[in-house]
Amino acid sequence: MKSNQWDAKSCGVRMNRRGFLSACSACTALCAATPLTTIHCARADRTKKKTIRIIYALHAAVQPSPDWPNIGFDFKPEIQRINDTLRHECPEFTFTPLMASGPEEAERILMLDKDDDIDGYIVFQMNCWNRVVQTFATSGKPVLYADFQYGGSGGFLVYNATFIRSRTPNVGFVASSKMDDLVTAVKCFAKIHSADEFAALTTQMRMKNTRKAGHQKVKADELMMLAPQDCLARMRASKILAVRDQNAGPAEPIFNIPMEYVAFAEVNAAWEKADREEACVVAERWRKSAADVIDVPFETLETSAAFYLGMKEVLKKHSADAITINCLGGFYGGHIHAYPCLGFHELNNEGLVGACECDTRSTATMLAFSHLTKGRPGYISDPVIDTAKRQIIYAHCVAPSKVFGSEGPSNPFVIMTHSEDRQGASVRSLLPTGYMTTTLEILPDQQEILLHQGIAVDNDADDRACRTKLCVEPLGDIEKLFTLWDRWGWHRVTFYGDLREPVHALADHIGWRVVEHA
Repeated sequence: MKSNQWDAKSCGVRMNRRGFLSACSACTALCAATPLTTIHCARADRTKKKTIRIIYALHAAVQPSPDWPNIGFDFKPEIQRINDTLRHECPEFTFTPLMASGPEEAERILMLDKDDDIDGYIVFQMNCWNRVVQTFATSGKPVLYADFQYGGSGGFLVYNATFIRSRTPNVGFVASSKMDDLVTAVKCFAKIHSADEFAALTTQMRMKNTRKAGHQKVKADELMMLAPQDCLARMRASKILAVRDQNAGPAEPIFNIPMEYVAFAEVNAAWEKADREEACVVAERWRKSAADVIDVPFETLETSAAFYLGMKEVLKKHSADAITINCLGGFYGGHIHAYPCLGFHELNNEGLVGACECDTRSTATMLAFSHLTKGRPGYISDPVIDTAKRQIIYAHCVAPSKVFGSEGPSNPFVIMTHSEDRQGASVRSLLPTGYMTTTLEILPDQQEILLHQGIAVDNDADDRACRTKLCVEPLGDIEKLFTLWDRWGWHRVTFYGDLREPVHALADHIGWRVVEHA
Protein backbone atom coordinates (compact mmCIF):
# COMPACT_ATOMS: atom_id res chain seq x y z
CA MET A 1 0.00 0.00 0.00
CA LYS A 2 1.14 3.51 -0.73
CA SER A 3 1.08 5.92 2.16
CA ASN A 4 -0.39 9.33 1.46
CA GLN A 5 2.50 11.51 2.59
CA TRP A 6 2.02 15.27 2.86
CA ASP A 7 4.43 17.94 1.81
CA ALA A 8 4.92 20.85 4.21
CA LYS A 9 5.69 23.20 1.30
CA SER A 10 2.25 22.54 -0.16
CA CYS A 11 0.73 23.91 3.04
CA GLY A 12 2.26 27.29 2.34
CA VAL A 13 4.67 27.36 5.28
CA ARG A 14 8.39 27.74 5.63
CA MET A 15 10.20 24.83 7.20
CA ASN A 16 11.20 26.55 10.43
CA ARG A 17 10.37 24.99 13.76
CA ARG A 18 7.15 26.79 14.57
CA GLY A 19 5.95 26.57 10.97
CA PHE A 20 6.70 22.87 10.78
CA LEU A 21 4.78 22.08 13.96
CA SER A 22 1.83 24.15 12.80
CA ALA A 23 1.92 22.43 9.41
CA CYS A 24 1.87 19.01 11.06
CA SER A 25 -1.16 19.97 13.09
CA ALA A 26 -3.00 21.50 10.16
CA CYS A 27 -2.36 18.62 7.80
CA THR A 28 -3.63 16.04 10.30
CA ALA A 29 -6.59 18.16 11.37
CA LEU A 30 -5.25 18.08 14.90
CA CYS A 31 -5.92 21.80 15.12
CA ALA A 32 -9.58 20.88 15.14
CA ALA A 33 -9.11 18.20 17.77
CA THR A 34 -6.57 20.23 19.77
CA PRO A 35 -6.75 24.02 19.39
CA LEU A 36 -3.36 25.44 18.46
CA THR A 37 -3.37 27.71 21.50
CA THR A 38 -3.27 24.61 23.74
CA ILE A 39 -0.55 22.75 21.88
CA HIS A 40 2.16 24.69 23.77
CA CYS A 41 4.60 24.75 20.89
CA ALA A 42 6.66 27.63 22.21
CA ARG A 43 9.01 27.54 25.15
CA ALA A 44 7.38 30.64 26.61
CA ASP A 45 4.18 28.64 27.14
CA ARG A 46 5.85 25.99 29.25
CA THR A 47 5.03 25.31 32.88
CA LYS A 48 7.11 23.15 35.18
CA LYS A 49 4.96 20.18 34.22
CA LYS A 50 6.60 17.45 32.14
CA THR A 51 5.87 17.88 28.46
CA ILE A 52 4.98 14.74 26.53
CA ARG A 53 4.87 14.81 22.74
CA ILE A 54 2.11 12.57 21.31
CA ILE A 55 2.94 11.25 17.84
CA TYR A 56 0.20 9.69 15.73
CA ALA A 57 1.76 7.39 13.12
CA LEU A 58 -0.73 7.24 10.23
CA HIS A 59 -1.18 8.01 6.54
CA ALA A 60 -3.61 10.89 6.96
CA ALA A 61 -6.37 12.15 9.23
CA VAL A 62 -8.94 10.54 6.92
CA GLN A 63 -7.58 7.33 5.42
CA PRO A 64 -7.07 7.75 1.67
CA SER A 65 -6.27 4.14 0.66
CA PRO A 66 -7.05 0.52 1.53
CA ASP A 67 -5.32 -0.50 4.75
CA TRP A 68 -6.31 -1.22 8.33
CA PRO A 69 -8.64 0.10 9.78
CA ASN A 70 -10.31 0.70 6.34
CA ILE A 71 -10.41 3.18 3.50
CA GLY A 72 -12.18 6.42 4.48
CA PHE A 73 -11.67 5.87 8.20
CA ASP A 74 -11.81 9.19 10.07
CA PHE A 75 -9.12 9.25 12.76
CA LYS A 76 -10.01 12.71 14.04
CA PRO A 77 -12.65 11.62 16.60
CA GLU A 78 -10.28 8.92 17.90
CA ILE A 79 -7.41 11.38 18.19
CA GLN A 80 -9.62 13.86 20.00
CA ARG A 81 -10.84 11.16 22.40
CA ILE A 82 -7.24 10.20 23.25
CA ASN A 83 -6.11 13.82 23.62
CA ASP A 84 -9.08 14.77 25.79
CA THR A 85 -8.74 11.71 28.00
CA LEU A 86 -5.04 12.26 28.64
CA ARG A 87 -5.51 15.95 29.44
CA HIS A 88 -8.32 15.14 31.85
CA GLU A 89 -6.78 12.09 33.52
CA CYS A 90 -3.14 13.23 33.51
CA PRO A 91 -3.20 16.96 34.39
CA GLU A 92 0.35 16.69 35.70
CA PHE A 93 1.60 16.66 32.09
CA THR A 94 1.44 18.99 29.12
CA PHE A 95 0.62 17.07 25.91
CA THR A 96 1.65 18.28 22.44
CA PRO A 97 0.12 16.13 19.66
CA LEU A 98 1.46 15.83 16.11
CA MET A 99 1.30 13.42 13.20
CA ALA A 100 4.07 11.64 11.29
CA SER A 101 3.42 9.35 8.34
CA GLY A 102 6.96 8.03 8.03
CA PRO A 103 10.59 8.26 9.11
CA GLU A 104 11.37 11.54 7.33
CA GLU A 105 8.66 13.43 9.18
CA ALA A 106 9.60 11.70 12.43
CA GLU A 107 13.22 12.77 12.01
CA ARG A 108 12.19 16.38 11.33
CA ILE A 109 10.08 16.44 14.49
CA LEU A 110 12.88 14.91 16.53
CA MET A 111 15.39 17.40 15.15
CA LEU A 112 13.14 20.35 15.95
CA ASP A 113 12.39 18.97 19.41
CA LYS A 114 16.07 19.36 20.28
CA ASP A 115 15.32 23.07 20.65
CA ASP A 116 12.56 22.36 23.14
CA ASP A 117 12.04 20.69 26.49
CA ILE A 118 10.30 17.46 25.52
CA ASP A 119 10.39 14.99 28.41
CA GLY A 120 9.07 11.95 26.58
CA TYR A 121 7.07 10.59 23.66
CA ILE A 122 3.87 8.63 23.18
CA VAL A 123 3.78 7.02 19.73
CA PHE A 124 0.42 5.66 18.60
CA GLN A 125 0.63 3.12 15.76
CA MET A 126 -2.60 4.09 13.98
CA ASN A 127 -1.87 2.38 10.62
CA CYS A 128 0.20 -0.77 10.40
CA TRP A 129 3.45 -0.07 8.63
CA ASN A 130 4.33 3.61 9.15
CA ARG A 131 7.92 3.45 10.44
CA VAL A 132 7.81 6.26 13.00
CA VAL A 133 8.45 4.81 16.44
CA GLN A 134 11.97 3.68 15.48
CA THR A 135 13.10 7.31 15.18
CA PHE A 136 11.80 8.34 18.57
CA ALA A 137 13.29 5.25 20.20
CA THR A 138 16.73 6.75 19.44
CA SER A 139 15.91 10.03 21.20
CA GLY A 140 17.22 8.95 24.60
CA LYS A 141 13.85 10.01 26.04
CA PRO A 142 11.27 7.57 27.45
CA VAL A 143 8.88 6.37 24.72
CA LEU A 144 5.47 4.79 25.27
CA TYR A 145 4.51 2.75 22.22
CA ALA A 146 0.73 2.27 21.92
CA ASP A 147 -1.30 0.06 19.61
CA PHE A 148 -4.43 1.53 18.03
CA GLN A 149 -6.16 -1.83 17.89
CA TYR A 150 -7.50 -2.99 14.52
CA GLY A 151 -5.58 -0.10 13.01
CA GLY A 152 -1.86 -0.32 13.67
CA SER A 153 -1.67 -3.77 15.22
CA GLY A 154 0.51 -5.46 12.60
CA GLY A 155 3.29 -2.90 12.70
CA PHE A 156 2.91 -2.61 16.46
CA LEU A 157 3.50 -6.33 17.04
CA VAL A 158 6.40 -6.58 14.57
CA TYR A 159 8.16 -3.35 15.55
CA ASN A 160 7.58 -3.83 19.28
CA ALA A 161 9.03 -7.34 19.17
CA THR A 162 12.28 -5.80 17.91
CA PHE A 163 12.39 -3.48 20.94
CA ILE A 164 11.76 -6.46 23.23
CA ARG A 165 14.42 -8.56 21.51
CA SER A 166 17.01 -5.77 21.69
CA ARG A 167 15.99 -4.96 25.28
CA THR A 168 15.51 -1.29 24.47
CA PRO A 169 15.20 0.11 28.01
CA ASN A 170 13.54 3.44 27.18
CA VAL A 171 10.62 1.98 25.13
CA GLY A 172 7.62 0.67 27.02
CA PHE A 173 4.35 -0.39 25.45
CA VAL A 174 0.62 -0.67 25.96
CA ALA A 175 -1.75 -2.90 23.94
CA SER A 176 -5.15 -2.58 25.52
CA SER A 177 -8.71 -1.71 24.53
CA LYS A 178 -9.16 -0.11 27.96
CA MET A 179 -8.36 3.60 28.15
CA ASP A 180 -7.50 3.26 31.85
CA ASP A 181 -4.53 1.07 30.89
CA LEU A 182 -3.23 3.82 28.61
CA VAL A 183 -3.58 6.35 31.43
CA THR A 184 -1.70 4.07 33.84
CA ALA A 185 1.14 3.66 31.35
CA VAL A 186 1.34 7.42 30.71
CA LYS A 187 1.62 8.12 34.44
CA CYS A 188 4.86 6.10 34.39
CA PHE A 189 6.55 9.16 32.83
CA ALA A 190 6.34 10.85 36.25
CA LYS A 191 7.67 7.86 38.21
CA ILE A 192 11.07 7.33 36.60
CA HIS A 193 14.41 8.93 37.36
CA SER A 194 15.95 8.03 33.99
CA ALA A 195 14.67 6.92 30.60
CA ASP A 196 16.33 3.51 31.04
CA GLU A 197 13.80 2.65 33.76
CA PHE A 198 10.79 3.20 31.53
CA ALA A 199 10.36 -0.19 29.84
CA ALA A 200 10.64 -2.05 33.13
CA LEU A 201 8.11 0.17 34.89
CA THR A 202 5.53 0.00 32.10
CA THR A 203 5.93 -3.79 32.00
CA GLN A 204 5.27 -3.94 35.71
CA MET A 205 2.14 -1.79 35.37
CA ARG A 206 0.90 -3.70 32.31
CA MET A 207 1.25 -7.09 33.97
CA LYS A 208 -0.52 -5.81 37.06
CA ASN A 209 -3.47 -4.59 34.98
CA THR A 210 -3.71 -7.51 32.53
CA ARG A 211 -6.85 -9.50 33.18
CA LYS A 212 -6.16 -12.72 35.01
CA ALA A 213 -6.59 -16.03 33.26
CA GLY A 214 -10.08 -17.43 33.45
CA HIS A 215 -11.06 -20.99 34.19
CA GLN A 216 -12.88 -21.85 31.00
CA LYS A 217 -14.49 -25.24 30.68
CA VAL A 218 -13.29 -26.67 27.38
CA LYS A 219 -15.88 -28.44 25.25
CA ALA A 220 -15.25 -32.02 24.24
CA ASP A 221 -13.70 -32.32 20.79
CA GLU A 222 -12.90 -35.71 19.32
CA LEU A 223 -9.83 -35.15 17.18
CA MET A 224 -8.70 -37.80 14.69
CA MET A 225 -5.01 -37.63 13.81
CA LEU A 226 -2.72 -39.22 11.23
CA ALA A 227 0.50 -40.84 12.33
CA PRO A 228 3.54 -38.64 11.54
CA GLN A 229 4.80 -40.92 8.77
CA ASP A 230 1.39 -41.00 7.10
CA CYS A 231 1.06 -37.23 7.35
CA LEU A 232 4.49 -36.77 5.78
CA ALA A 233 3.50 -39.10 2.92
CA ARG A 234 0.34 -37.03 2.32
CA MET A 235 2.37 -33.82 2.34
CA ARG A 236 4.79 -35.16 -0.28
CA ALA A 237 1.87 -36.29 -2.44
CA SER A 238 0.26 -32.85 -2.30
CA LYS A 239 0.95 -29.69 -4.29
CA ILE A 240 0.65 -25.95 -3.63
CA LEU A 241 -0.07 -23.54 -6.47
CA ALA A 242 1.35 -20.07 -5.78
CA VAL A 243 -0.09 -17.23 -7.88
CA ARG A 244 2.19 -14.28 -7.17
CA ASP A 245 2.52 -12.48 -10.55
CA GLN A 246 2.39 -13.11 -14.29
CA ASN A 247 5.21 -15.68 -14.19
CA ALA A 248 4.70 -19.43 -14.12
CA GLY A 249 7.15 -22.24 -13.51
CA PRO A 250 8.68 -24.63 -11.02
CA ALA A 251 9.26 -23.73 -7.39
CA GLU A 252 11.18 -25.22 -4.49
CA PRO A 253 9.20 -27.51 -2.16
CA ILE A 254 8.16 -25.97 1.14
CA PHE A 255 7.82 -28.05 4.32
CA ASN A 256 8.22 -31.24 2.23
CA ILE A 257 5.30 -30.14 0.02
CA PRO A 258 5.83 -29.68 -3.75
CA MET A 259 4.99 -26.21 -5.06
CA GLU A 260 4.47 -24.64 -8.49
CA TYR A 261 4.09 -21.03 -9.63
CA VAL A 262 1.02 -20.23 -11.73
CA ALA A 263 0.46 -16.93 -13.57
CA PHE A 264 -2.41 -14.55 -12.92
CA ALA A 265 -3.38 -14.96 -16.56
CA GLU A 266 -4.13 -18.67 -16.17
CA VAL A 267 -6.36 -18.11 -13.14
CA ASN A 268 -8.12 -15.19 -14.80
CA ALA A 269 -8.72 -17.23 -17.96
CA ALA A 270 -10.26 -20.00 -15.87
CA TRP A 271 -12.56 -17.41 -14.27
CA GLU A 272 -13.59 -16.13 -17.71
CA LYS A 273 -14.37 -19.68 -18.93
CA ALA A 274 -16.32 -20.71 -15.82
CA ASP A 275 -19.92 -21.76 -16.46
CA ARG A 276 -22.04 -18.73 -15.51
CA GLU A 277 -25.16 -20.82 -14.89
CA GLU A 278 -23.24 -23.01 -12.46
CA ALA A 279 -21.79 -19.87 -10.88
CA CYS A 280 -25.32 -18.53 -10.38
CA VAL A 281 -26.29 -21.74 -8.59
CA VAL A 282 -23.25 -21.48 -6.28
CA ALA A 283 -23.96 -17.79 -5.61
CA GLU A 284 -27.58 -18.54 -4.76
CA ARG A 285 -26.47 -21.31 -2.37
CA TRP A 286 -24.11 -18.86 -0.65
CA ARG A 287 -26.86 -16.27 -0.34
CA LYS A 288 -29.28 -18.77 1.20
CA SER A 289 -26.65 -20.31 3.50
CA ALA A 290 -25.37 -17.01 4.87
CA ALA A 291 -26.89 -15.58 8.03
CA ASP A 292 -26.86 -12.22 6.25
CA VAL A 293 -25.49 -10.54 3.13
CA ILE A 294 -24.42 -6.94 3.80
CA ASP A 295 -23.64 -4.41 1.02
CA VAL A 296 -22.79 -7.14 -1.51
CA PRO A 297 -24.98 -7.30 -4.67
CA PHE A 298 -25.85 -10.66 -6.16
CA GLU A 299 -23.77 -9.86 -9.25
CA THR A 300 -20.67 -9.75 -7.02
CA LEU A 301 -21.61 -13.14 -5.56
CA GLU A 302 -21.87 -14.52 -9.10
CA THR A 303 -18.44 -13.11 -10.01
CA SER A 304 -16.95 -14.59 -6.85
CA ALA A 305 -18.57 -17.95 -7.57
CA ALA A 306 -17.13 -17.95 -11.09
CA PHE A 307 -13.71 -17.28 -9.59
CA TYR A 308 -14.19 -20.21 -7.22
CA LEU A 309 -15.08 -22.49 -10.13
CA GLY A 310 -12.04 -21.20 -12.01
CA MET A 311 -9.76 -22.00 -9.09
CA LYS A 312 -11.19 -25.52 -8.92
CA GLU A 313 -10.34 -26.04 -12.60
CA VAL A 314 -6.78 -24.76 -12.12
CA LEU A 315 -6.30 -27.06 -9.11
CA LYS A 316 -7.61 -30.01 -11.13
CA LYS A 317 -5.38 -29.19 -14.13
CA HIS A 318 -2.23 -29.11 -11.98
CA SER A 319 -3.24 -32.02 -9.70
CA ALA A 320 -2.95 -29.72 -6.69
CA ASP A 321 -4.92 -29.42 -3.48
CA ALA A 322 -3.89 -25.93 -2.33
CA ILE A 323 -3.82 -22.52 -3.98
CA THR A 324 -2.60 -19.19 -2.63
CA ILE A 325 -3.03 -15.96 -4.58
CA ASN A 326 -1.54 -12.48 -4.36
CA CYS A 327 -5.12 -11.30 -4.19
CA LEU A 328 -4.64 -7.59 -3.48
CA GLY A 329 -1.83 -7.15 -6.01
CA GLY A 330 -3.77 -9.09 -8.62
CA PHE A 331 -7.03 -7.23 -8.05
CA TYR A 332 -5.58 -3.72 -7.84
CA GLY A 333 -3.28 -4.43 -10.79
CA GLY A 334 -6.20 -5.53 -12.97
CA HIS A 335 -4.80 -9.07 -13.36
CA ILE A 336 -7.81 -10.70 -11.71
CA HIS A 337 -11.34 -9.34 -11.56
CA ALA A 338 -12.82 -10.78 -8.40
CA TYR A 339 -11.65 -11.33 -4.87
CA PRO A 340 -11.03 -15.01 -4.11
CA CYS A 341 -12.25 -14.71 -0.48
CA LEU A 342 -15.55 -16.58 -0.90
CA GLY A 343 -13.85 -19.14 -3.11
CA PHE A 344 -11.17 -19.73 -0.48
CA HIS A 345 -13.94 -20.08 2.12
CA GLU A 346 -15.60 -22.76 -0.02
CA LEU A 347 -12.35 -24.62 -0.78
CA ASN A 348 -11.43 -24.76 2.90
CA ASN A 349 -14.88 -26.11 3.78
CA GLU A 350 -14.40 -28.83 1.17
CA GLY A 351 -11.09 -30.10 2.56
CA LEU A 352 -8.89 -28.27 0.05
CA VAL A 353 -6.81 -25.18 0.86
CA GLY A 354 -7.41 -21.64 -0.35
CA ALA A 355 -4.95 -19.20 1.20
CA CYS A 356 -4.59 -15.43 1.17
CA GLU A 357 -1.88 -13.07 -0.12
CA CYS A 358 0.37 -15.68 -1.76
CA ASP A 359 1.70 -16.52 1.70
CA THR A 360 3.34 -19.84 0.88
CA ARG A 361 4.57 -20.45 4.43
CA SER A 362 1.07 -20.16 5.87
CA THR A 363 -0.36 -22.18 2.97
CA ALA A 364 2.06 -25.01 3.73
CA THR A 365 1.10 -24.72 7.41
CA MET A 366 -2.59 -24.96 6.50
CA LEU A 367 -2.09 -27.94 4.20
CA ALA A 368 0.28 -29.96 6.40
CA PHE A 369 -1.79 -29.74 9.55
CA SER A 370 -5.05 -30.25 7.69
CA HIS A 371 -3.55 -33.59 6.64
CA LEU A 372 -2.41 -34.26 10.22
CA THR A 373 -5.96 -33.66 11.55
CA LYS A 374 -7.61 -35.68 8.78
CA GLY A 375 -9.16 -32.70 7.09
CA ARG A 376 -9.66 -29.90 9.60
CA PRO A 377 -9.12 -26.51 7.95
CA GLY A 378 -6.90 -23.84 9.40
CA TYR A 379 -7.23 -20.20 8.59
CA ILE A 380 -4.65 -17.47 8.13
CA SER A 381 -5.07 -14.41 10.32
CA ASP A 382 -3.53 -11.09 11.28
CA PRO A 383 -3.47 -11.38 15.08
CA VAL A 384 -4.15 -8.58 17.57
CA ILE A 385 -3.39 -8.76 21.31
CA ASP A 386 -5.58 -7.08 23.94
CA THR A 387 -4.29 -7.26 27.51
CA ALA A 388 -7.48 -5.71 28.94
CA LYS A 389 -9.41 -8.82 27.91
CA ARG A 390 -6.39 -11.15 28.00
CA GLN A 391 -7.14 -12.16 24.43
CA ILE A 392 -5.42 -12.72 21.14
CA ILE A 393 -7.79 -11.98 18.26
CA TYR A 394 -7.29 -13.71 14.90
CA ALA A 395 -8.56 -11.32 12.23
CA HIS A 396 -8.95 -11.95 8.49
CA CYS A 397 -11.51 -11.63 5.69
CA VAL A 398 -11.38 -15.37 4.92
CA ALA A 399 -12.30 -18.16 7.33
CA PRO A 400 -14.09 -21.49 6.98
CA SER A 401 -17.48 -22.30 8.49
CA LYS A 402 -16.69 -26.01 8.90
CA VAL A 403 -13.84 -25.85 11.40
CA PHE A 404 -14.22 -29.53 12.40
CA GLY A 405 -13.87 -30.77 8.82
CA SER A 406 -15.98 -31.03 5.69
CA GLU A 407 -18.25 -33.67 7.26
CA GLY A 408 -18.69 -31.71 10.48
CA PRO A 409 -21.27 -29.09 11.47
CA SER A 410 -21.33 -25.59 9.98
CA ASN A 411 -21.25 -22.39 12.00
CA PRO A 412 -23.06 -19.22 10.85
CA PHE A 413 -21.32 -16.80 8.51
CA VAL A 414 -22.08 -13.37 7.06
CA ILE A 415 -21.10 -12.22 3.57
CA MET A 416 -19.69 -8.68 3.60
CA THR A 417 -17.37 -6.53 1.51
CA HIS A 418 -13.62 -6.93 1.85
CA SER A 419 -12.93 -4.74 4.84
CA GLU A 420 -9.92 -2.64 3.89
CA ASP A 421 -11.35 -1.29 0.62
CA ARG A 422 -15.08 -2.06 1.06
CA GLN A 423 -15.16 -3.85 -2.32
CA GLY A 424 -15.95 -7.37 -3.51
CA ALA A 425 -17.17 -10.08 -1.14
CA SER A 426 -15.59 -11.68 1.90
CA VAL A 427 -16.63 -13.63 4.98
CA ARG A 428 -17.32 -12.96 8.63
CA SER A 429 -17.37 -16.47 10.05
CA LEU A 430 -18.98 -16.62 13.51
CA LEU A 431 -16.71 -19.35 14.80
CA PRO A 432 -17.70 -21.68 17.65
CA THR A 433 -16.63 -20.82 21.20
CA GLY A 434 -15.60 -22.97 24.13
CA TYR A 435 -13.15 -25.12 22.15
CA MET A 436 -9.40 -25.51 22.34
CA THR A 437 -7.53 -23.96 19.42
CA THR A 438 -3.95 -24.44 18.26
CA THR A 439 -2.20 -21.68 16.30
CA LEU A 440 0.84 -22.52 14.19
CA GLU A 441 3.35 -21.15 11.70
CA ILE A 442 6.34 -22.82 10.04
CA LEU A 443 9.77 -21.30 9.48
CA PRO A 444 11.41 -23.54 6.85
CA ASP A 445 14.89 -21.98 6.84
CA GLN A 446 15.24 -22.63 10.59
CA GLN A 447 13.20 -25.87 10.45
CA GLU A 448 10.97 -24.66 13.25
CA ILE A 449 7.25 -24.70 14.00
CA LEU A 450 5.81 -21.93 16.17
CA LEU A 451 2.91 -22.97 18.40
CA HIS A 452 0.55 -21.48 20.95
CA GLN A 453 -2.86 -22.54 22.18
CA GLY A 454 -5.97 -20.97 23.62
CA ILE A 455 -9.68 -21.32 24.20
CA ALA A 456 -12.11 -19.68 21.76
CA VAL A 457 -14.26 -17.27 23.80
CA ASP A 458 -15.90 -14.78 21.43
CA ASN A 459 -16.28 -13.27 17.95
CA ASP A 460 -15.65 -9.52 17.70
CA ALA A 461 -17.93 -7.61 15.30
CA ASP A 462 -15.87 -4.39 15.35
CA ASP A 463 -16.15 -2.74 11.93
CA ARG A 464 -12.44 -1.88 11.85
CA ALA A 465 -9.99 -4.22 10.14
CA CYS A 466 -10.78 -7.70 8.84
CA ARG A 467 -14.25 -9.20 8.97
CA THR A 468 -13.67 -12.45 10.89
CA LYS A 469 -12.28 -11.88 14.39
CA LEU A 470 -12.03 -14.95 16.59
CA CYS A 471 -11.17 -14.00 20.18
CA VAL A 472 -9.10 -16.56 22.07
CA GLU A 473 -7.88 -16.62 25.66
CA PRO A 474 -4.32 -17.91 25.33
CA LEU A 475 -2.91 -20.63 27.53
CA GLY A 476 0.30 -19.70 29.26
CA ASP A 477 2.11 -16.37 29.41
CA ILE A 478 0.47 -13.62 27.35
CA GLU A 479 3.59 -11.47 27.77
CA LYS A 480 5.56 -14.02 25.72
CA LEU A 481 3.03 -13.57 22.91
CA PHE A 482 4.43 -10.07 22.32
CA THR A 483 7.76 -11.58 21.23
CA LEU A 484 8.93 -13.19 17.96
CA TRP A 485 6.70 -11.23 15.51
CA ASP A 486 9.77 -9.52 14.03
CA ARG A 487 11.27 -12.93 13.32
CA TRP A 488 8.16 -14.81 12.21
CA GLY A 489 6.05 -12.09 10.58
CA TRP A 490 2.43 -11.24 11.30
CA HIS A 491 0.43 -14.14 9.85
CA ARG A 492 -0.55 -17.16 11.92
CA VAL A 493 -2.72 -20.21 11.12
CA THR A 494 -5.37 -21.32 13.63
CA PHE A 495 -6.95 -24.79 13.90
CA TYR A 496 -9.65 -26.08 16.19
CA GLY A 497 -8.40 -28.87 18.46
CA ASP A 498 -5.53 -29.69 20.79
CA LEU A 499 -2.73 -30.31 18.29
CA ARG A 500 0.18 -29.81 20.65
CA GLU A 501 1.33 -33.42 21.06
CA PRO A 502 0.73 -34.42 17.40
CA VAL A 503 2.66 -31.34 16.21
CA HIS A 504 5.58 -32.27 18.45
CA ALA A 505 5.43 -35.84 17.14
CA LEU A 506 5.50 -34.68 13.51
CA ALA A 507 8.35 -32.28 14.23
CA ASP A 508 10.36 -35.05 15.89
CA HIS A 509 9.70 -37.33 12.93
CA ILE A 510 11.11 -34.85 10.38
CA GLY A 511 13.86 -33.41 12.62
CA TRP A 512 12.29 -29.99 13.19
CA ARG A 513 11.92 -28.06 16.44
CA VAL A 514 8.70 -26.74 18.01
CA VAL A 515 8.90 -23.24 19.53
CA GLU A 516 6.25 -22.72 22.22
CA HIS A 517 5.21 -19.09 21.90
CA ALA A 518 3.40 -18.74 25.21
